[in-house]
Amino acid sequence: MENSIAKEYNLVSLLKFALPTIVMMVFMSIYSIIDGIFVARFVSINALSAVNIVYPILSTILAMGLMLATGGSAIIAKKIGEEKLEEARKNFTLIILVGTAIGLGIMLLGLLFIKPILSILGANKELFYLSHEYATTFLFFTPLAILQMLFLNFFITAGRPKIGLALTVIGGCANIVLDYYFIVTLGMGLMGAALATGIGMAIPAVIGLFYFSFYRKGILYLVRPQFDTKVLVQTCINGSSEMVTNLSLAIVTLLYNLIMMKYLGIDGVAAITVLLYTQFLLTAIFLGFSMGVAPIISYNYGSQNIIQIKRIFKYSMIFTFAGSLAAFVNSLLFAPFLIQIFAQKASNVYTIALDGFTIFSISFLFSGFNIFSSAMFTAFSNGKVSAIISFMRTFVFIAIGLLLLPLIMGVTGAWWAITLAEFLSMLMCLLYLIKYKKRYSYM
Repeated sequence: MENSIAKEYNLVSLLKFALPTIVMMVFMSIYSIIDGIFVARFVSINALSAVNIVYPILSTILAMGLMLATGGSAIIAKKIGEEKLEEARKNFTLIILVGTAIGLGIMLLGLLFIKPILSILGANKELFYLSHEYATTFLFFTPLAILQMLFLNFFITAGRPKIGLALTVIGGCANIVLDYYFIVTLGMGLMGAALATGIGMAIPAVIGLFYFSFYRKGILYLVRPQFDTKVLVQTCINGSSEMVTNLSLAIVTLLYNLIMMKYLGIDGVAAITVLLYTQFLLTAIFLGFSMGVAPIISYNYGSQNIIQIKRIFKYSMIFTFAGSLAAFVNSLLFAPFLIQIFAQKASNVYTIALDGFTIFSISFLFSGFNIFSSAMFTAFSNGKVSAIISFMRTFVFIAIGLLLLPLIMGVTGAWWAITLAEFLSMLMCLLYLIKYKKRYSYM
């Protein structure tokens, strides 16, 4: 039984192992961008704003899936490192069942309370119908969206990242084709966009379910589960940083929408939507790398391979700093091109987005280091530190910036809020890395 996360890694082999996950996350961001392009070009700019109004709902769903996926992956990879394979499989199956149940619960509650939820999220009369159409359609796919996140993460834990990549490509291509068919050919508007996205997520979920149900030669597969409260609690604690990150993004998106609506109207909401799409693309590399490396860290922590932990940390720092510089430079070079994909060059939305992106791009110098630091503490099963980093980075620092800076600088202050948050988060991560270096022996 091959266990690829147990091998010794150098810089090249580590990047090679993480590459499928990096490509997977980049592809996912590209698919999201293409969704936005279809909506902006073939429905309306108002429809793009409506998608951003609904984003906190999607982010909450993603938060639940990532919490279980990353938190469970850390536990299961550690148990594989300790050679407790049967226990790892039982925990894996339990997490899949719990994820399905949570997905069904969110779907039912969301459909039941969708109107008051949209009102809270800031949908005005002009955007309410569009937001309602998109949200209600997507909510039916909630259980499958969570299963997709679980299986894509557990393919990495099982040492099969290439399968996760292949499923991401298949699901994404289906999403693009269906976007064209539903939106352009059938003229279904935002309902078509939501259907295309949901089906694109359903494909990896269903194939993943079949793989882990019937393929018994790998490390992980579904078995008769054993209910274990301790494992579920530890999973939630370990994955709390990822949950906090996405829930915080939901709140921050809401704050941005409200501020943009106040200062710049619907065009401002459309502009911040464009910037969030491009941010997802440029940070996807760090998210993918961190997801790919995390099971290796967890495994070596479980097997107490200190030498390998030190190597992985060193190589990760090299990649993170080089990638951050590249992301910053590319964001400056290609910002006009990326923005023009969504909005015409002479439009108000284009001007607003380009002005904001010049400031926004500075944040990429710090975000990669912060993303990896949080993921590393999750891999060490230190959900508390990971959650603190994520909560401060994605909510507290940004919220403070959004509430205070616009009072001083107007709408320009809103663009500086994320850059300030990433810089303060970097300082906090450095303090935690120094504090815990002896416990985890990565330095």
